[in-house]
Order: sequence, then C-alpha cells, then structure tokens
Amino acid sequence: MSTEGDLLHTVTADDISDTRRRLGRVMVWGTAALVLGLAGLQFAHETGRTELGFATWRPVLYAYLLWATALCWAQVLVRGESGKRALFVLPAALFVISLVIFPLLFALYISFTDWNLASLDGARPNGWDNMRQMWGDAFYWNALKNMVYYVAAVSVEYVIAFGLALLLNAQIRARKFFRVVFLLPLMLSPVAVSWMVGKSMLEVRFGPVSRVVREMGFEPSFFGTPEMARFMIMAMDAWTFIPFMMIMLLAGLQALPREVIEASKVDGASGWQSFKEVIFPLMLPVSVTAIVIRIIFKLKLADIIINVTSGGPGGATDSVTSFIFREYRDRSNVGYGTLLAVIYLILIILFVTAFLKLVSRWMERPA
Repeated sequence: MSTEGDLLHTVTADDISDTRRRLGRVMVWGTAALVLGLAGLQFAHETGRTELGFATWRPVLYAYLLWATALCWAQVLVRGESGKRALFVLPAALFVISLVIFPLLFALYISFTDWNLASLDGARPNGWDNMRQMWGDAFYWNALKNMVYYVAAVSVEYVIAFGLALLLNAQIRARKFFRVVFLLPLMLSPVAVSWMVGKSMLEVRFGPVSRVVREMGFEPSFFGTPEMARFMIMAMDAWTFIPFMMIMLLAGLQALPREVIEASKVDGASGWQSFKEVIFPLMLPVSVTAIVIRIIFKLKLADIIINVTSGGPGGATDSVTSFIFREYRDRSNVGYGTLLAVIYLILIILFVTAFLKLVSRWMERPA
C-alpha cells in the first residue's frame, strides 16, 4: 500500500462561499467607517467645531480594537487557510500601528496648537504660528548647527575605534584584559559619565583635574568658552560610545577570511597595503553599519548636555534633543516643542536616507 505525496502537509483549497466573503468585507469596512467617523467627530469636538464628542479619545481606541478584531476575523472568513496563517503576523502589525502611527498623528495635531501646561485653556489650534516661531528661533538653529559638529565627530570616533579594533585583533599580550578594560565605558550610562566626569572631575573649583591644571600654572576653564565646552561634550560622549563601535569592528575583523589576508602577505603586500586593499574594503559593510548606528545614537544626544552644561554657555553646547527637552521642562511649551520634534524627525529621516544612498553608490562604484 503506497500513498502519493505528503498528504499530512498538503493544504487543500478552501470552499468559501460568496456570502461568507461578503460578511467578512462588511465587517471590515463597517468597523473601519465606525473608527473614522468617531475619530472625525472627536477631532471636530477637540477643535471646537461641534459640541458633540467625548471627554477623551478612549471611545476611538475601543473602536480601533473592534476594527482590529474584525479585520483578523475577516481574514479567516475571506481567505480561509491562508488567512489563518496571516493571523501569526497581523496582530503584531496592528499593535505596532497603535504604538507608532497614532502617537505620530497626535503629535502632528498638537504641533499646530498653542498648548502650554502653565495655561488652563489646554490645546488651542494656532495655525502656522509655531512654524513662524521656529523660523525666527535663533537658539533652535544654533542647536541644529551644533548637531553638524556632533555628527561630524563620528568620523574621528570611527578612526579611533578602528585603530583599537585592529590593536585588539592583533596577537598582543593581555589581549583579553584590554578588551574588557576598553569596554568599561560602554557599561556606564551617559548620565553616570556626565556626573562622574563633567560634574565631579572637571568641576572648576574642587574637581581633581581642575586642581592639577591649576597646580601647573593654568586656569582651568573646561566649559567657559563655547568651543571648549562643545569639545568636552564631544569628548565625554565619544569616551562612552567608542567601545560600541570598537566591538562591532572587532567582530567584523575576526570574521574576515584569514586565507585572503595571508595571500596578500605572500604576494609581498606591506601592512598598510594589506589594510588598504584587503581589510578595509572587506570591512565596509560592518563599518557602514557601525557608523549609521552611531550616528543614530549621536542624533539623540541629550543626557550629557542636560546634566553637565544645560546647553550653555549661551546655547553653545545645545543639541536639538536637549533644546526640545528644555522647551518641555522649563517653558512647558508642549505645542511648540512637539513641532520642533516632528521637524527634527523629518530631517533625521532625510539625512539618514541620503547618507545610506551615498554610501551604497560609493560601495558599488567600480574598483
């Protein structure tokens, strides 16, 4: 007795009636209309266009949950067995939408409102006033300019990290010990680094580093001038995150094929030629990944600045994130601060996309 094929894992076509398909579509579109209707009604109520509405957006959330349930159920009704397989992914996608899309839409809404927590009026639409304020805000543009310096510093951090990775990949004594030592800054939070180094060791009056500088006959001024303060912020941030790039590059170096490197040595290539013609090109994918991730971390730089300088002197060390933080904390200006955050998000997306395209073209160019 023999059987043809593997009947256990064979999926047969579903016999789905037209009535069943129609029911599934009605469920999806009916609940979707309910969500859009309640959201439009609540938006009109929030903007003062109608008295109808709810005290909170909670009914809209309940309607969204109803639509999500109907959508999952309709997959089975309309698509049958393939719809059941979609249920392994669809709930997670709907959950991500609720955590990302909805807050983003809400942020876009309050970006065009005059919402100050110190006022009892709540969020009031103010049109393009926040945008006009941003165009005339010299401190915000100064923070954007500072981000150019901070992001450009990633190139120096990459060179240092690559050098350390090459050193730790070589056959040196106590190599495992140095690997652990170089990773120690990464184990500390930036807040701890800012307090230990910026607020304690570099403190002008009683810091140990300042005392040593004073004993040498110089007047310590680590955060007294804009240029020096910006450099110290970049140095503390680099000391914290260079080990992150180093460990990624070290992993890439250890994954390189030894045969290719040894073949270059047999051909008479010097150490620099071997690095330039073999190691560095092979490390480009890892290098790009490390640089992009580091740039993303750099674009969020705020904690060290907030704890050490609070953006001073005169906004010289402000990043966009620290400036937006102070708009919320010090001025309670939710509407304007959210607009700055949305604009900054758009700039980040454009910058990272353009950077990745340029790097991709550079890597694909003919040798």
